[in-house]
Amino acid sequence: MGNRAAGAAALKRLRHSRGLSLAGAARALSQIAVALHHPLLPAVASVQRSVARWESAKPTLPDERYQLLLAHLYARTPAGQLSVGTGSDLAELLGALVDLGESENRVALLRTALIRTATETGGMLALLSTPVQADLSAALIDPSQVTEETVTGLAAVVADVNAHVGAVPMGRLQVLLAPVIDACRRLQAGALPVPVIGHVRAVAVAACSLAGRLAFENRDDQASRALYAAATAQAELLGDAWRRASVHMSHALVTLYSSPDLADTRLLVDQAVRAARTGDSIRVRARAHALQAEVSARAGLERQAQAALGLAWYDIENQAGGDPSGSSFSAGHLRGFEGVCELYVGDPSVAHDRFALAAAALVAPREQVQRAIVRTDQALARIRMGDPRSAAELLHECVVATATTGGRVPAIRLRRARGELRPWRREDFVAELDDHLMDVLGA
Repeated sequence: MGNRAAGAAALKRLRHSRGLSLAGAARALSQIAVALHHPLLPAVASVQRSVARWESAKPTLPDERYQLLLAHLYARTPAGQLSVGTGSDLAELLGALVDLGESENRVALLRTALIRTATETGGMLALLSTPVQADLSAALIDPSQVTEETVTGLAAVVADVNAHVGAVPMGRLQVLLAPVIDACRRLQAGALPVPVIGHVRAVAVAACSLAGRLAFENRDDQASRALYAAATAQAELLGDAWRRASVHMSHALVTLYSSPDLADTRLLVDQAVRAARTGDSIRVRARAHALQAEVSARAGLERQAQAALGLAWYDIENQAGGDPSGSSFSAGHLRGFEGVCELYVGDPSVAHDRFALAAAALVAPREQVQRAIVRTDQALARIRMGDPRSAAELLHECVVATATTGGRVPAIRLRRARGELRPWRREDFVAELDDHLMDVLGA
């Protein structure tokens, strides 16, 4: 009950901070419903009673319709500026909804909806809290005035954008990330205080690397290469080996799908492994070895692939807490790499089982792009096991997942899997898959 009381108190505090009476809040929610072209709310007096119940001694949870309207109300500052990041009124509202009993998943979906709104209405700095926006504006005029809090705010935006890959269209995420890259560039052009130089460079590495990935996803390979080059240069200045390894790995993955020559990818992976071995992040080292295993398997080098997998498992099994990278790379991800290796230089039935285990472990919203890739590879394993009909059934699920995440890599994997169904192209199950591909992806 203590949490529910805290949630009710937070809703009342938010309302009072806007100078709204109960009736005023009711009118504001009604106006937002009209502006969003939602069904009209009941009479103001009825909505007012609902607002009062949410803030009462025995509070109730607003229903989903009212949650969305409240989110739109508090996603804007009193001056009308969008603000949906850490420290915003929206963040306080979402915390209050959790206290009142709403699920974390529903609250995350609600915030994603407001981030989509921010990209539609040009709120490119909406992920920064209002104080940080003001501090950043001053720092861009005079970089010597930049503070750790301002740079931490920029880092939080990069992390926020990264967390929404797969949930928000890639083009919209690029819009949210662009101001951070520009801010880092402008800050570094001035005389930064010595204590923040490394922090600004770390943000630039993360922002440029993620932007390189997003540019690739949006089929702008030239921009992607330029952004990865910028990320690599910043990482070298920073001197953190694990950051340099992370940039090389991200670049290697997009190169794998944008360059016809596997040697280009292998060069980047080898650079990543060398950097990771001297770095402080065991998870980054594990991922580098896993990627090395995949590239070796694709080249038909079974012994090298198995050796690299062994090193990756050693890293995963011996990791300690507090990894500096914050990487989420886990045993579930590594099983996916094991499956790819079995697919190319091993037993497709073993690959299939590895992919099934990996897919079952990849359940977080941020992992849906990876899950779509794994499930598509699982279908490919079924084809190679001589079960094309079952593979086509699984690919229907992959079509939906690819459309939902908007990922370029799942789409490429999907097309390759469909290509392997060519011997059965006259079968009804392949024709149905082609229809689904055309309907959903236009390909």
